[in-house]
Amino acid sequence: MKNRLSKELSPYLKQHSHNPVDWYPWGEEAFEKAKKENKPIFLSIGYSTCHWCHVMEKESFEDLEIANILNEYFISIKVDREERPDIDSVYMHTCNILTGSGGWPLTLFLTPDKLPFFAGTYFPKETKYNRIGLKELIPKIIITWQEKHSDILESAQEITSHIMQTLAQKSSTEIGEDVLHKCFEQLKFTFDSINGGFSPAPKFPMPHQISFLLSYYQYYKNEDALQMTELTLEKMYFGGIFDHIGNGFHRYSTDEKWLLPHFEKMLYDQALLIYSYTEAYQVTKKELYLEIAKKTADYCIENLLSENGMFCSAEDADSDGFEGKFYLWDFDEIKSILKEDFYEFIEYFNIQENGNFSSYEKEHTRKSILHLKKNITQNEKIKNCLIKLNKERSKRNRPFKDTKCLTDWNGLIIAAFGKLSQVKGCEKYLDYAERCAKFIFSNMFNEEGLLLHRNICSNSEIIAKLDDYSFLIWGLVELYESTFNIEYLIKAKDLSYQAIDLFYDKENGGFFISSNKEKDLIFRKKEIYDGAVPSGNSILIIYLLILSKYFENEDLKKIAEKSFQIFSANISEYPVGYTKLLESIFYLYDKIDEYTIVYSTNSGQIDEIIDIIKSNGQKHRIIHKFPFDAKNNNHYLEVFPQLLEKQLINNIFTIYYCRNNVCYSTITDILTLKKILT
Repeated sequence: MKNRLSKELSPYLKQHSHNPVDWYPWGEEAFEKAKKENKPIFLSIGYSTCHWCHVMEKESFEDLEIANILNEYFISIKVDREERPDIDSVYMHTCNILTGSGGWPLTLFLTPDKLPFFAGTYFPKETKYNRIGLKELIPKIIITWQEKHSDILESAQEITSHIMQTLAQKSSTEIGEDVLHKCFEQLKFTFDSINGGFSPAPKFPMPHQISFLLSYYQYYKNEDALQMTELTLEKMYFGGIFDHIGNGFHRYSTDEKWLLPHFEKMLYDQALLIYSYTEAYQVTKKELYLEIAKKTADYCIENLLSENGMFCSAEDADSDGFEGKFYLWDFDEIKSILKEDFYEFIEYFNIQENGNFSSYEKEHTRKSILHLKKNITQNEKIKNCLIKLNKERSKRNRPFKDTKCLTDWNGLIIAAFGKLSQVKGCEKYLDYAERCAKFIFSNMFNEEGLLLHRNICSNSEIIAKLDDYSFLIWGLVELYESTFNIEYLIKAKDLSYQAIDLFYDKENGGFFISSNKEKDLIFRKKEIYDGAVPSGNSILIIYLLILSKYFENEDLKKIAEKSFQIFSANISEYPVGYTKLLESIFYLYDKIDEYTIVYSTNSGQIDEIIDIIKSNGQKHRIIHKFPFDAKNNNHYLEVFPQLLEKQLINNIFTIYYCRNNVCYSTITDILTLKKILT
């Protein structure tokens, strides 16, 4: 027997289509039925590769006893948080306010008008782990709903009003460079000087913190910032959070040493870490970082690339009902596969006879997760051992893959592949980035010309959220800096104006997560916290400033400035929570390099010039590449009228160079360019 979710497109919703729970998807049918029958709503939010979502399903949603109670007394709604991040954001904020914490699965009880009156995360069926079980909780909710109905409605109104008050913007404050120093000191204070990273267990990769530290190092020449960056990047790679056999990063580490991962592999983690390791390579020129970036990109191509050119969302932590089973190894198993190479192999990897992976599953007690002890970059024998293990591992049942393609996460992978392709020898990744972008522009807009959040199937569409616009704009700017095809910048600017129309708070500044065309939420929320993924506000503010530089567009600059200012009190209070947003300061205060390269199309030196500028590793820069005598010269001048005043001085190339809002003498030879960049 199937419930209503069998007709849905989300892999997560389909996973629950055989539950005895009479699930509804989020929509008016469910809310109308709740109102008509005066039943509370049981709302469950998760995603397809979430381990504890699977546990709760197995314990409770596949259980007839729980299902019968839910079906009789509630209208039960399932939401894929990746498909509807706006719904998730509203109710996750609610859970955080009511309980002090959040996570997935996210569980709430609502009135028929969608107002929350109880929230939590994972609930077991029976009370255990110091958590009340659904079997005990649900009857209490039913009795309260029946006997104190008016009290619940009043409480739900009060809770919602309180939550909306917490979203009110604080008074703005002046922000200067000192906030960058404050953020650095906060990161330094929390830094794990032994294992890298900036928190105790569990440890999540936080690529935007790495990006901030690289910016801080470059601008202020602070060696501590670089040391913190490198230790973190190396410890993450050497640990078990990186899949040394099949490549790619797991979602987070359950311990402080990055050794024992939670085994999900998310597309957004791969994209952001590719970007960070590429940045680290560009700044340090250490080949290890480039190798890690390429390995991670290759994982995405080999395992997450869909036929249409977009990338799938994630791979699960579980296989055959056990978390991490696909990735774990028995000591004797590896020994039998590698034979005479085994003992050299374990000199590099932390494989123990009794296992190094602790699990409540008896089957896993003597298993190991591979950790690197030392770098294998130059050891071909060990690399071949990994190939053998990968071939053997491919015979196992692979974890479930969520084939849903999301515009926002694909925007991130376009940005990452675009960034990586700017490194000499990595040009192949540009093809994948451009193919992905081409598919989005050909297929991911509706009849009204609005961007969509999820790949189109059937007649179902989900309008794009702020992150979709922000991250795609980021990707397009990276594609421009890879190709110097100005059409990417034009598309990025057009998307920016569409994002402003849909999400911008004209009265106060800042951008809402959901567009003004969506009416099914109890309130619209702005998100600025840079968590596992940087916020849409952070990215859009940065790239509005970058586009304002490219197009000399004051309107975009003013909107970005106003949006940054409205969040200034939050930033000043706790800057380490907004490390990506803080990078906008470099553009706000013109702490960037600007190059306008005017050249003859007959010049054979232009590629060398671009390589010299890019190899400098400068993170914050604007590059105009203007073919002075090209046939499409008029198109360039139409798009960038400010280039009209730029002349070709020596008939080969001329570089107009500015730093920190100060322009220097024109550069007409490569030797001078090299001197300036050293």
